Amino acid sequence: MNKKASFWASLIWALAVIALVPASAQRPSDKPNIVLILGDDMGFSDLGSFGSEINTPNLDRLAGEGLRITQFYNSGRCCPSRAALLTGLYPHQAGIGDMVQDKGSPAYQGYLSKNSATIAQLLKTGGYNTIVSGKWHVGLVPSAWAVNRGFDQSFTLQNNGSSYFNSEPLYNDGRTVTFQLNGRGIQRYDTSRYLTQAITDFAIQSIDRIKDQKNPFFLYLAYNAPHWPIQALPEDIARYKGKYLQGWDALRESRYRKLVSLGIIQKEWKLSPRYEKAPEWNALTAAEKDQWDTRMAIYAAMIDRMDQCIGQVLAKLKATGRDRNTLVIFISDNGGSGDTVREWDYVTQKKGEPGSVNSIDSYDPAWGNASNTPFKLFKKNTHEGGIASPFIAWFPGRIKANTLSQQVGHITDIMPTLLEVAGVRYPITFGSENLTQLPGASLTRLFQHPQQVQDKTIFWEHEGSRAVRKRDWKLVAEINQPWELYDLKTDRSENNNLADRNPEKVKELEKEYLQWAAKVGVVDWNTIK
Repeated sequence: MNKKASFWASLIWALAVIALVPASAQRPSDKPNIVLILGDDMGFSDLGSFGSEINTPNLDRLAGEGLRITQFYNSGRCCPSRAALLTGLYPHQAGIGDMVQDKGSPAYQGYLSKNSATIAQLLKTGGYNTIVSGKWHVGLVPSAWAVNRGFDQSFTLQNNGSSYFNSEPLYNDGRTVTFQLNGRGIQRYDTSRYLTQAITDFAIQSIDRIKDQKNPFFLYLAYNAPHWPIQALPEDIARYKGKYLQGWDALRESRYRKLVSLGIIQKEWKLSPRYEKAPEWNALTAAEKDQWDTRMAIYAAMIDRMDQCIGQVLAKLKATGRDRNTLVIFISDNGGSGDTVREWDYVTQKKGEPGSVNSIDSYDPAWGNASNTPFKLFKKNTHEGGIASPFIAWFPGRIKANTLSQQVGHITDIMPTLLEVAGVRYPITFGSENLTQLPGASLTRLFQHPQQVQDKTIFWEHEGSRAVRKRDWKLVAEINQPWELYDLKTDRSENNNLADRNPEKVKELEKEYLQWAAKVGVVDWNTIK
């Protein structure tokens, strides 16, 4: 390398280091803003930049100008993923191994542990203003509310879901739908803004309400879309009606080919078989096809509107001159859903105009299977269809444009990533409590060097579904089922179970899983339901 080239290489490296200097040497006004966006029940292939036909130009632009991690994982369901995202801990360590009901042990208490701190609580120590808008769902007790967990401004849906037009109960078993505005309970009525838009409006207005505009902000933008009930604005539904009459098999094939062409998946990973309970499309009547087309059109419309709203947030960043110093990350909390709410007797049944306030419906496993192309199974499962997430990171001048990384990442890696970017150290204690130390690792090296892949081991457990991934080996089992073993290097779609041929590898990975399970407090699900 000549002297001139050596000089420029050294300068680029120095600038990259300066961008990540610790808090002690970095003034609050120099730190980047952070926007962390979470989709709800959105499958691996539901964005255009991850293989979809759905119109998502704003997220696709971020992907084209930023980084996509192709082997990124969540924790398989809404509560556990949100707990892991906010605290950087495995869900059980954060107190939410399942949902927000107390199951009788610390790992399943149903609200954030006292030995955890949220991203907001820690970023505030570094001078950040903090905002959350959207679905919270990490505890119904006051100690777990956003207003008591580090957020200066908060508009939160406390529960798993809501009508997108009001606060009426989704369930008939006594559960209510609760919204909070800065810790105060509020109601949404039929005249309210569409929920995705309301979440966006609060986020944008909160940016304007920041008192000290010189300091950076952290925005946690937690959309409820496209979680059921599938409800969307009529103009959005109209853009997709009729586009899914080719059926789920054709859609899966189309998305699979696009995923391969984009380099998101390897051509050696064959498309998993159609979900076994999904009917053959051509065996359906014309009326049945029309009904199914409508469901998927509504679902697509929900994602389309979410992307439009993300575009509004990005436009706000640009209008205020903050866009060049803001890190944006987008992920989904779990894979596409296999929920069939019309079959659940504890769900309020509304059968009015599809997609409207008078309808409570889901898009069901056949379309969920398409959302998770090329993988199998769904949200709640620890097979790839339940835990694989699209990951997009955008940071102008700090992240190389249009890059892909095959680094295996996990939702617990986001906390250390954001702390490093903000120059904040994860403490041993917070307040009067000792903090559980982080299991994840920062992803910032991938911003400039996406090919710097490091080995990683990740674990999952949710309601008896369990898995461990170590390098390219994955051991996985659904509740009360035997272990399955897959070589994800050649078969990430989990078509070829190698357990019988590799019993020693099964034993090795099972031992590591059991050690982790004991450490974090996993309890046999058969004993705690």
